[in-house]
Amino acid sequence: MDASKETQNQIVQMTQFILNEAKDKAEEIDTKALQEFSVEKLKIVNSTKEKIYQDYARKAKQLDVQAAIARSTAINRSRLEKIKSRQDMLGKLAEDSKQLLVQQLKSEATLKSFLTKLIVQGTLMLLEDEVQIRCRAIDDAAVTACLDAAATEYTKIIKAETGANKAVKLSLDKDVKLPPAPSSAHGASCLGGVALVCQNGTITIDNTIDSRLGLVLDQAKPTIRQLLFSK
Repeated sequence: MDASKETQNQIVQMTQFILNEAKDKAEEIDTKALQEFSVEKLKIVNSTKEKIYQDYARKAKQLDVQAAIARSTAINRSRLEKIKSRQDMLGKLAEDSKQLLVQQLKSEATLKSFLTKLIVQGTLMLLEDEVQIRCRAIDDAAVTACLDAAATEYTKIIKAETGANKAVKLSLDKDVKLPPAPSSAHGASCLGGVALVCQNGTITIDNTIDSRLGLVLDQAKPTIRQLLFSK
């Protein structure tokens, strides 16, 4: 009876020992699992944070780039608009100048004086004995009326500047004419003035209103821009 009881007690003790060992092992496993979970959780959190930071940095950079592009585009658009506005204004100035010249040259006396000066200027550049004058068909009579005065003025200027006696024979080119006045039709046009030709047409000086006005406006552009756009 005592042996049986002792055996029973040993069994109970062994069972209790096994249960305690199992409990300790389970707690050890739980503790290790919790530690591993915490480590993995920390890794995931850190990885997620890093990804969020990277995404934020990427999106911030994209916004900066988009803002820079938008700013550059706006600046370029403003510059192009300003350039176009200035070109339009210069174009209007040129057109207004043409209209004013045409209006002033409707006076016969003004036209004759103007044509004479253009012819004299051209002959002084050429210094040839014979020069043909080309003009618009509508200006034939006006140019013909200026030839003698222009030749006389040419000789006078040469004499005054050099002391030499030099004459020039001026004639109207009846075969070749400058384009007509501007109209609604497309094609070449001419506001007036003359072209001087010598040496069988190999040397030509363009002293038309269009040419002279274009030259004057081109040379005066810096001054015009300063006056109109300095602010």
